[in-house]
Amino acid sequence: MRYCLWLKDAPLNEIRHIPFIQERIERVKNFRLASTKARTRHWANFPTLFSEDRQPTTRYLMFPKVSSERRAYIPFAYVEPEFIINNTASFIPHASLYLFGILESKMHMAWMSYVCGRMKSDFIYSNKIVYNNYPWPENVNEKQIKAVEKAVESVLSARKEFPTYSLADLYDPLTMPPVLVKAHQELDKAVDLCYRPQPFINAAKRIEFLFELYEKYTADLFTKEKPKKTKKTA
Repeated sequence: MRYCLWLKDAPLNEIRHIPFIQERIERVKNFRLASTKARTRHWANFPTLFSEDRQPTTRYLMFPKVSSERRAYIPFAYVEPEFIINNTASFIPHASLYLFGILESKMHMAWMSYVCGRMKSDFIYSNKIVYNNYPWPENVNEKQIKAVEKAVESVLSARKEFPTYSLADLYDPLTMPPVLVKAHQELDKAVDLCYRPQPFINAAKRIEFLFELYEKYTADLFTKEKPKKTKKTA
């Protein structure tokens, strides 16, 4: 756990009368003024603010940009807005349980591990490469969505049984609690059924299916419609 001073919309009388905050603001201003970058020097005019404010104002889905290749699942988690996003994490606002379930499944992990970048051997999760190009299930019905949502609730409930453990503890392949493993297995089954009734026997079959679906979705993406020829009449 790390902490920061989040002073956006903070009462000015409180900021001015706490010596520690005053001292830190002064240090931020001087640090920015000493920068060789014009943009950073500009932000010296606003020493109480982060120069990049990506903070959601409502509950959001957070995930690390870099995650260990040893994990069977990247640990996505719902986070309240008082937790500040930094440059090592990404987020999805207003994420439904269904969206959470798809992203936390073996189907999505198979896609991610195949197309993502790497830091040494660890996964780099990119919104542009991994998330934006992911082939979501087509023609999913309400029953399938409800099954995924129910399985997600079981995963979240299993996590709550271990309040003193971090997500790094819970998703280490050697220490992942059996109750959480079983909850994820049920979620995997629910997500698989959103794609097809037949089970996937391994990750290679998942990737093969997903790329076929990707090709189907993008088949006409770059085709140009030929102009129709018109016949001239006398």
